[in-house]
Amino acid sequence: MHRLLSYSVVVLLGLALVGCGNASSEVTPENDAASEGDVVGEVVMERVESEEETFQVVQLADNLEHPWAVAFLPEGDMLVTERPGRLNRVSLDGTVTPITGLPEIRSVNQGGMLDVVLHPEYEENGWAYFTYSSPQGDEVTSTTVARAQVEGDALANFEVLYTQEPAHEPGRHYGSRILFLDDGTMLVTIGDRGLRDPAQDTQDDSGATLRLNDDGSIPADNPFVGDDSVRDSHFSYGHRNQQGIDLHPETRVPWSHEHGPRGGDELNIVQAGKNYGWPEATYGTEYRDDSPIGIDPDETDEFVHPVIHWTPSIAPSGMAFYTGDVFAGWENNIFVGALAHQHVRRVVLDGDEVVHQEELLRNELGRIRDVRVGPDGFIYLLTDESNGELLRLEPVS
Repeated sequence: MHRLLSYSVVVLLGLALVGCGNASSEVTPENDAASEGDVVGEVVMERVESEEETFQVVQLADNLEHPWAVAFLPEGDMLVTERPGRLNRVSLDGTVTPITGLPEIRSVNQGGMLDVVLHPEYEENGWAYFTYSSPQGDEVTSTTVARAQVEGDALANFEVLYTQEPAHEPGRHYGSRILFLDDGTMLVTIGDRGLRDPAQDTQDDSGATLRLNDDGSIPADNPFVGDDSVRDSHFSYGHRNQQGIDLHPETRVPWSHEHGPRGGDELNIVQAGKNYGWPEATYGTEYRDDSPIGIDPDETDEFVHPVIHWTPSIAPSGMAFYTGDVFAGWENNIFVGALAHQHVRRVVLDGDEVVHQEELLRNELGRIRDVRVGPDGFIYLLTDESNGELLRLEPVS
């Protein structure tokens, strides 16, 4: 793909806007032995000037088939999932090595191998957590959560912790992001599976945010424990398809975003026991004729209102608060991948209010599936393409 080596056009938005991966793929470093400050990988955009920071884009790996998530191992390697049903170790020199020992995965439409997150105490227990679509019968799948330990290039001690109930047929809207909270429990987002109504059915996991202990059991202090009308695992419900979630660095409260139909993508503060309205209330409209779905959220206080909504849709996927120290101008900003319009959205907050937005890299890299802040303070991106890439944003002077 041809890219310009100089990029200076930045679109400013105010509040009103709203392989098959090869078994081995190698990117040659600039130097055989990289030291601190050296670039490892191929610089594909050498100078991008944005409002607050100037950076370059470095390709660390390519030939990834629809990569979905990246996690950072303590020694510096990365785990990267590919939606068709693969998990890879990406080493510091750019080598991509498949990890064996995965479970049976049904990769259909939007399903497959999805999120990967390390346990907060990974260096002590070695647990890596995964979500994927598992077969539950003919054409029926469930979002599934599992954990395993990575031993070399294989998974060991694999455990299934949770399987979505009931299973559903449509191969879409799996949700599937995992977020560990400070108390050691984890939130797991489950999409509405494209069926809409189950998101308001509190006996169906579809369209819910679940809260589980790290072993898959249900915390005794979950908001609906003791309420027979709602499953004990539910933390919140009425969601469409949440594909980004992270903890606010100061309040330590979870924020998430979700896809809307033809607009109505939402950025939300995830609150225990709350109903977020889908499909009873949404800013989105029908694909076939742009007619309303449910009621306008501004006409009711029955459901939680989003912090903001994006209409027209940006199709958000991946989300990270910037907590590193190499981009000082971006401190505590939210970075969101956008599948539509192919960009990274920077969201600036004042408390819980969005006060500014900026588009970065529009139509330069492709569909952005995941955004993560690495332990080095750099921002890492995955592009959702048949020849997807693992990319890193690094500051330049």
